[in-house]
Parts: sequence; structure tokens; C-alpha cells
Amino acid sequence: MQRRELLFRGAFGLAAAFAASSLAARDAAPGCRRLRKGDVVGVVAPASVTYEKIEIDYAGDVLRALGLEPRFGANVRTRFGYLAGEDAARAADINAAFADPAIAAVFALRGGWGSGRLLPLLDYASIARTPKLVLGYSDITALLLALNARAGLVGVHGPNLLSDWNPFVVEVLRALLFEGKRVEYRPHIPQTDSLATLEGRIQTLVPGVAEGELVGGNLTVFASLVGTPYLPDMRGKLLFLEDVHEAVYRIDRSMTQLRLAGILDQVSGVVFGEFKDIPPENGYGEFTLGEVLEQHCRAAGKPAFLGAAFGHVPVNSAIPVGVRARMDADSGIVRLLEPVVS
Repeated sequence: MQRRELLFRGAFGLAAAFAASSLAARDAAPGCRRLRKGDVVGVVAPASVTYEKIEIDYAGDVLRALGLEPRFGANVRTRFGYLAGEDAARAADINAAFADPAIAAVFALRGGWGSGRLLPLLDYASIARTPKLVLGYSDITALLLALNARAGLVGVHGPNLLSDWNPFVVEVLRALLFEGKRVEYRPHIPQTDSLATLEGRIQTLVPGVAEGELVGGNLTVFASLVGTPYLPDMRGKLLFLEDVHEAVYRIDRSMTQLRLAGILDQVSGVVFGEFKDIPPENGYGEFTLGEVLEQHCRAAGKPAFLGAAFGHVPVNSAIPVGVRARMDADSGIVRLLEPVVS
């Protein structure tokens, strides 16, 4: 067994002990039951097209390896430009998955772009009557946020079916959704032969402790929903964010949008995951990513740290949207105060 798996299991034990002492925590997120072997999972494609049949086969194999049975939406193999079918068809697959009593959860095939186009087409009243776990990340952030805002749904920001399902990812997901554990997320520093490593380190941007309901996802997608009816009420929330393939100035622009909209003033704290492939700006005196994030969080007076193990990286921990947690920006630890499932 790899050392990182032992460390992660130890972290789960600490999380369970911590959560048991929290008298204020709910027993479980409303309306969600834990996944069990043999459960049917609806596979939907809210965003980009999947061109290769082999990728569809891979997604099915992932679910079967988890002990689950895939049921593919009618449109996951179709194409409308760069999207997995026309907007109405992709939304119909999601509505159908929630309406089907045989389906226990809904997993996204991939991200890319397109989820935001579906938000006016979803049947939120029906979805609220039949709540189910929804899993995905990146562009799927739009779907997770809208379902939380409009249907009160607890979602999970975690791997899409076409992601890398390595042992770390699988173990977090099992603990969260199959075992109902109140997971503790710790910095993930890999074992190497070097005296020390930069990988997996956290940067404390603004020290302090914060508590609230976790809400967040991809920064660019999150910012695109500001001013729409599909963003949850952010007062007192614990914001978590990640991004990929963005210049530092564009990260600055998105964070400025959150600040000008009052969101950074409303939240209790900010957890930044991995910001993958964010190149430094050229020239002496340019801002680094950490400096930009610190400027915005310090101006808002909110505890914040950078480097949590989630995002467009192999250590993409599944994190719930709509579940209470506590973060410590000095240690880089986030503890769930309630389970996702009963």
C-alpha cells in the first residue's frame, strides 16, 4: 500500500472523531442516501461532445469497477457543434435521470463548456421532489450551483467519468458517498526521494479559521453566474475555488468580479484548490497567482489558503456543495461537519 493512502486513511479517522464531537451538525444532507453496490447511475453529458466511443466504454467501466450500473442518457453519444447535443436534448437527459426512480445518482461524463446553457431548461420543482447525488467538476460547476440554488440539492464537486480514477480519487469518493464519512481534507504532499518538495504545499494567504456551508467550484464558471438566479445565496458560505488554463490577469478579473459583487464580503472564508497551468506573467514586478488571490481575500478580511487537493489535477478530491465544513487557513485543513449521505 502506498504511503499516501495510509496518510489519507489516517486523516479520515481524525475527521470521524472530530465530527462525532460536533453536536451542531445535521445527521446528513437532506434527501441524499449513500450509494450501494448495484445502484444504477444516470450518465449525462451537460457540456462538451465526446467524439470517441472508447471514452463512453471507459466511463461505463469506471462505474462498474465502483460496483455501480451505468445508464447512459439518450444524448451522450450525439453532437451539436462542440456540444453533446442541442441544449433541450441535454437538459432532457438530466430531467429524465431525476424522474427515473431506478436511478440513484447522476454523474457527468465530462466538462468543457455548455452546462450554463441548460440552466433555464431544467425542471427544478421536479428535481427538488426527487433529490439525487450529482457528481462532476469544471464546467459542471454551473449545474451543481444551479441545482443547489434552485432545488436545494447537495451536489459533489469531484471527478467526471472521463477523469483519472486513481486510488486517491476513488478512496475519497468511497468515504464520502458510499460510507457517509465526515471527511477531513489535508494537504497532499507526495512521497519522494528529495529532501523536500514544492508539490502539495499550501500557502496561507490570510490566516484564520472559518466555518460555513461549502459552495464553489471552477472560478471562471462561478464568476459567470454572478448576477443570475442560478448562484446560491453566498452569505456565510465557505467558498472553494479552482481553475485551469487561465492567465493571472484573468484570475484577477474573476476575483474582482466576486469582490465587486459583494460575494467576498459575504462568505466566511475561501479555500483555493489547485490552479493548474496558470503561467506567471512576464516581466519584473508582475503579480504571482498567490499575490492576486491574497490581495482580494485580505481586502475582504477573509481567512484563505491556496493549494488544497482538488481541481484539474490527479489528486482531485470530491468536495460537497451544500454541506457545512470548517477550514483552518494556517494548517490547510478542511473538515466536514456533517456527512453528505445518510
